[in-house]
Amino acid sequence: MASGWKAINTISGYEGRLFIGTIDAAKSSRTLTERRITHIVSLGTEPIPADNPASGYRHLRIPVEDVDYADLLIHLPAACRFISDALANNGVVLVHCVQGLSRSATVIAAFLMQQKRINATAAMEEIRKTREQMWINPGFQEQLVLFELCRYSPSPSEGIYVNWRQRVERTLQRR
Repeated sequence: MASGWKAINTISGYEGRLFIGTIDAAKSSRTLTERRITHIVSLGTEPIPADNPASGYRHLRIPVEDVDYADLLIHLPAACRFISDALANNGVVLVHCVQGLSRSATVIAAFLMQQKRINATAAMEEIRKTREQMWINPGFQEQLVLFELCRYSPSPSEGIYVNWRQRVERTLQRR
C-alpha cells in the first residue's frame, strides 16, 4: 500500500472522504475538483484560493507554525469538530499544511483518536498506512498524548493544558 511522495492521500477507513495533503494540493483546483473536496483545514498562514469565501469551499484556518513549541493542542477540538461535521454532512475534507508531514498529520491523528478512541501511536500508524512520509514533530506528538489525557477537550481552564502551556512558556523564556 506504499504511496510514496504525493501531494495528497486519502486516509485509511475514510477513503475518498478525508484527505491529507500539501499546500500544492490545496492550491490545485484540479486536485480539489477530482476528489470532490468541499471542506479544507489549512494549518499555517500560506494563502490558498479557499481563503476567498466566493471559492465555495468551507475553510478552517489554523495559523500555527511547524515548530515543537507551537500550540496546536488548543485548536484540536475545533478542527476535529469541523472534520466530523463535514463528514456527517457528506462533505469531503482536505487537511493540509505546507508539506503534508507534521501539522496536517497531527490534526488527522487527533481526529482519529477522538473518533476511534485510539492512542496517538495507533492514530499515527493509521495515517502511515496511506502516507508513509508522515512525520509529526516531537512537540506535536506530545500534544497528541495531552489531547487524549485532556479527554479531547483541552481548554484554558483545563489543568493538564494549563500545566503544559506554563512549561512551554518557561522553556521559551530560557532561550
